Amino acid sequence: QVQLVESGGGLVQPGGSLRLSCAASGFTLDYYAIGWFRQVPGKEREGVSCISSSDGRIYYAGAVKGRFTISRDNVKNTVYLQMNSLKPEDTAVYYCATGPVCSWSGKEYNYWGQGTQVTVSS
Repeated sequence: QVQLVESGGGLVQPGGSLRLSCAASGFTLDYYAIGWFRQVPGKEREGVSCISSSDGRIYYAGAVKGRFTISRDNVKNTVYLQMNSLKPEDTAVYYCATGPVCSWSGKEYNYWGQGTQVTVSS
């Protein structure tokens, strides 16, 4: 059974850091693209970052480029999202998802985690 479980969210002050984890089970993570998305109530889901399977290419949304880093640990079957210099506008529920290729469209992903809340506030 394919499962993705996010963890690592929480409350952090502006300028702080968090590392989100996306632990995969039921499939071998390095064969698939893993994307991170975020959503604020009342707003559309937004793509944040993605790491592809075939060539390891990495993609970042403009709003997070230079502050967030995506990485993959194939031994632990886990993808991480290191988030630095966090801003209040980064506050959202963060989801990881898996699919055949990286895409900013959530429709391209087959499985999703349950999400983890990130709140950036003083």
